[in-house]
Amino acid sequence: MLKLINCLLLIILSTTLFTQSNDEVIKKLGFDNDAKLLIIHADDLGVAHSVNVASIEAFENGSISSASMMIPCPWFPHIAKYAKENPDLCWGIHLTLTAEWEHYKWDGVSSSNRISSILDHKHFMYGSVEEVVIHYDIEHIKRELDNQVKRALQFGVPLSHLDSHMGTLFANEELFKAYLELGNRYKLPVLLPYNRIPDEWDVDDLIGPYQIPVNQILMLPSTPDSWEEAYDLFINQVQPGINELIVHLGKDNPELQEVMVRHPEYGATWRQKDLDILMSQAFKEKLIENKIHVVSWKQLRSALMN
Repeated sequence: MLKLINCLLLIILSTTLFTQSNDEVIKKLGFDNDAKLLIIHADDLGVAHSVNVASIEAFENGSISSASMMIPCPWFPHIAKYAKENPDLCWGIHLTLTAEWEHYKWDGVSSSNRISSILDHKHFMYGSVEEVVIHYDIEHIKRELDNQVKRALQFGVPLSHLDSHMGTLFANEELFKAYLELGNRYKLPVLLPYNRIPDEWDVDDLIGPYQIPVNQILMLPSTPDSWEEAYDLFINQVQPGINELIVHLGKDNPELQEVMVRHPEYGATWRQKDLDILMSQAFKEKLIENKIHVVSWKQLRSALMN
């Protein structure tokens, strides 16, 4: 059990820098202040057909309430079409500055000569956050992030929020400011894990009216002994207020096995297990037993805007 507890990611976030309290937003959503609200969020849509299919299945089964897509990836047009046809669902952008898989790569949506500092010698995005931080020009970062939002809007994606693939935009103060500025420009809430923001970062003025803290972010950072026990523990840890559970869905099929070869964490088998758990009746009953209300970023954004 100790190993299981150690493998759970529990992030407690500050609420002091936001212009609108959780209580106000929760009230606007029609809940009491002691209600347990949970965003069940799927990452990485667009990275592979398998991930798209699994995420669509989870949406249609009511197993997730939110998802974010990787705009530079080859299967983005497929999920963008579905998003445009299903505007009532919750669609965010998983802002992407890395291409981490061994044989499966992509570049940016911007012209390569205008973002050259964030591309490697083969003109793909770097495979790690560390490489991005070493090489980037902030103007190239801002251009690519803005163009990712514009590309999503060009495809008719009804956007609800922004977050950061592999946490790249939390790597330093300059990148984090670019992240906040982007959210403010498009009036979109951004996921803000404040335990990763050093006190010396001067970002107070960038926390605008479109942002809201969450009490906890829950995500498996490594392979648990038991998927069932891990997710049972997550559900037991959901506190009153707004929380987010991040999952990574996919079908364990030949496509995804090749895309994510030699990558056990967040790989094909991992994503199938996440999908199986979320689609199970046991998981849904656990939410009911713990009096957890599932909400979305789309609902939160609507409450913030009103």
